[in-house]
Amino acid sequence: MPDVYNAITSAEPGMLERIAAVLEVRAADRQQQQMLEGYLSEIQFPPAAKVIEVGCGTGPVARRLAAWPNVAEVIGLDPSAVFIAKARELSVRHTNLSFREGLAYPLSFSSAETDVVVFHTTLCHLSEPRKALQEAFRVLRPGGWLAIFDGDYASTTVGTGTLDPLQICAESFRAHFIQDSWLARRTPMLAQAVGFRVASFRSHGYTEAASPDYMLTIVDRGADALASSGQIGPGLAEALKAEARRRVESHEFFGHISYTSLVARKPG
Repeated sequence: MPDVYNAITSAEPGMLERIAAVLEVRAADRQQQQMLEGYLSEIQFPPAAKVIEVGCGTGPVARRLAAWPNVAEVIGLDPSAVFIAKARELSVRHTNLSFREGLAYPLSFSSAETDVVVFHTTLCHLSEPRKALQEAFRVLRPGGWLAIFDGDYASTTVGTGTLDPLQICAESFRAHFIQDSWLARRTPMLAQAVGFRVASFRSHGYTEAASPDYMLTIVDRGADALASSGQIGPGLAEALKAEARRRVESHEFFGHISYTSLVARKPG
């Protein structure tokens, strides 16, 4: 089964609703917020900056950008009409924030018209991430900023030992929800290849144990995907999800993903 996000416009309504909820759960996590604020703080937003977020989903990152110092306008772009409708619903208080349906390539913007382009957990879902970065380079003004934040999903684990049965859920999640689990490790090379100058490339560790709201969604989605594809029966899928929750209750749960952030600049 291909990456659900890569074919988001043809996803079933129930799947879209589930993903929309996951995006907001992840965005509400304090560790996730700290990582977001950490890499945004490395960007030198010019006065009255215009910002585009590509693959905005339900808009949590765009909402944070709209409140960032020096930002005058934020446009969130996503191919899913369902996500865009939800993003608009959740952002009614932000007068400098708007959302459009659209693709990462080609971008529906003129050349050299924006100051900052952000890809937050987006590139790993694209079939041709280099094309997306070429488009970002085109629409940025000289001296404009690129920010890429993505999961190093090859590092995703919920296992605590050899042959841990929960780890199959993490592997299934990668197979069904991520186009390229290794993409985060190549972002500096991709950015440089299209003309950007990399200013910063950092790793961020993300671990959940006591209250693993987001990591449990990875277990659940991985188990359900295995059942939907016929690799396991529904009973085993439910048993895997129940085991994850048993570990939470007994303080045995562990979930981890590494993330990377890249901040780069268009020469100017």
